Amino acid sequence: MDALNILLEKVDFLPPGRVTDDTSVLTLKNLVFEPLCRWEDGSARPGLFSSWTHSTDGRQWRFTLRPGAMFHDGKPCTAADILEFIDAILNAVDTFGMKWSYARYLAAARFSVAADDCLALDNPHPIADIVDIFSEFFICRVAPDGQAILGTGPYRVISFTPKETVTLQRVAAAGSGPARIVAKAMPHADDRCRALLADEADAALNLERMDGRIPFHAPLAWHKAVNTLSVIDYLNCAQGLFASPLARLAVNHAVDVQSIIDELFGGLGVRAATIVSPFHLGYQAAGISPIAFDRDKARALFEQVDVPGDIVIRTPEFMPERALQISQMIQSSLDAVGIRSRLDVQKDRPEYAREVGRKHIGDMAIFDSSPHSTYRILNDKISSRVKAVWWQGFDDAKLEPLIESANHAVEPAAREAAYGRCLARLNANPPWLYLFHPIEVLGTKTGLNGLSLDHKGVLVVAN
Repeated sequence: MDALNILLEKVDFLPPGRVTDDTSVLTLKNLVFEPLCRWEDGSARPGLFSSWTHSTDGRQWRFTLRPGAMFHDGKPCTAADILEFIDAILNAVDTFGMKWSYARYLAAARFSVAADDCLALDNPHPIADIVDIFSEFFICRVAPDGQAILGTGPYRVISFTPKETVTLQRVAAAGSGPARIVAKAMPHADDRCRALLADEADAALNLERMDGRIPFHAPLAWHKAVNTLSVIDYLNCAQGLFASPLARLAVNHAVDVQSIIDELFGGLGVRAATIVSPFHLGYQAAGISPIAFDRDKARALFEQVDVPGDIVIRTPEFMPERALQISQMIQSSLDAVGIRSRLDVQKDRPEYAREVGRKHIGDMAIFDSSPHSTYRILNDKISSRVKAVWWQGFDDAKLEPLIESANHAVEPAAREAAYGRCLARLNANPPWLYLFHPIEVLGTKTGLNGLSLDHKGVLVVAN
């Protein structure tokens, strides 16, 4: 194929220190840059680091760069470049002005250049989850015009108009992927679908976000993938109704999640069973299923706890998609089991995130959980030992030793089993209201080979 024209919700390249879960931005990142390690359904694979070794206790690591790695301006990529990039991330803040958790994970870590092609890491405690963390680091450099567009990936940027369009050219002279890719920004999913149907593009991403129903009957090829993102409600485990484990279990029985998926998302979702998706490390070992929708059981559990007056359900209007409508359906489900509630709507989405970080969540607050690292979610949101920014008062004495055991497991099989025990415990004693994992939709012309979706919602172009 000579050229591929794709439509994305946005076209952007973020500053080097910015990490994102935005599927449009990640699609471009995966084409132009390389992650240090590649994430594949819960496991880390070689990326810009072609191999790594570690001490038996998991405290010392050595990462070797892919031979011949070179930035698109011809500069060789070295361990010193990697170290500079990591330093930038550890000192950066996120979209909402909040400091990244990476600085906390790596607070005691000592990075050094062992050789031009080898980065060394020494840590006072085992840190096997470093490979998960590295899968979120896409190495890039700033071009002379100030744009962070110089990578080592399969495509180089040859023209870029921020927020509008980018043209990419394949680096290798030969390959199975298109020689050129043009990505255009089209913010509204309905417009992307209409343009695709009108033969104005070859592929359009995130069509699950259409206001209307997706025309699956249309003469296009449709690709679907369950996303690792979890749509959930944080429960206030520190005080009020949901300080009780019985009440937290009750609300998970009370809410008709499948109706939310069917009525608001046209069935494009999979019910959540624990704090992570089926594609996270440990999920398969956990051997769990979603908590059953059972109003009778919910009523019986609520009867065993002291239910106050109206509980407060906090919600933004978006992020996650249709957040307000989801919260309204949760309110209806609670009303059906005798729990009165009121909605507290925050129209300022960045401020809502900051409020959740400050534990201002009422009794429950809708949110999404996007890291594809099981370690990160346990560390950032669950552990009462860490008490990190997204922790909401959950304290389970049986869980903390399981988390510690998982953090000290170095070999992949041992980590899978250890995280499985954590996730099974969190299914039995939920800290959140588990809702669903969205299903993302890619539409393409028929007969177009080499395009697919991964479970992060990224458009993958075979090359």
